[in-house]
Amino acid sequence: MSRVPVPCHVKGTVTLQVGDVRTSQGRPGVLVIDVTFPSVSPFELQEITFKNYYTAFLSIRVRQHASTHSPAKWVTCLRDYCLMPDPHSEEGAQEYVSLFKHQMLCDMTRVLELRLILRQPSPLWLSFTVEELQIYQQGPKSPSMTFPKWLSHPVPCEQPIPLLEGLPDPSRVSSEVQQMWALTEMIRASNTSTRIGRFDVDGCYDLNLLSYT
Repeated sequence: MSRVPVPCHVKGTVTLQVGDVRTSQGRPGVLVIDVTFPSVSPFELQEITFKNYYTAFLSIRVRQHASTHSPAKWVTCLRDYCLMPDPHSEEGAQEYVSLFKHQMLCDMTRVLELRLILRQPSPLWLSFTVEELQIYQQGPKSPSMTFPKWLSHPVPCEQPIPLLEGLPDPSRVSSEVQQMWALTEMIRASNTSTRIGRFDVDGCYDLNLLSYT
């Protein structure tokens, strides 16, 4: 499926205080990055890519256009997505990340704004953020590949010539097999047919039975 980058404006990070996490420039704990799309109408978000920089957990909220008579609303579509399995080690600290719409908790259509909430609970990393942020929407669908009509449904004059002329007609095989099976059952049901081909008491063939063959 094709994707198209969406022009966006990434605002500066804002420090927040959540619970007992103290907000300060030296130890922020939680950062918020707002992303706006000033030159784009509401769109369907397809993918988000970025390079992580020591962010442990990521939450994403989107502001969606509801209708002409109701204001746009904020919806949480990703909650505490783990970017560093162990915040006290550097695993995943500087990796490229791709998030797709099927990973989100809500519908990603009619997106107006985007908010990234970054969290780093470990005191080992005083500086954390996300870099090289890119937003993509779904591109135009490629035309479906269809086989020519003559290939899937050939006309009678274009039917391929059978490779072997001696092969039975497939349309008659089933009926002939059923007839053979019915004839076999009739022979088995006959009391006298079981003696065909056997010797009688005098060691000679029973001529009356042989007349059936």
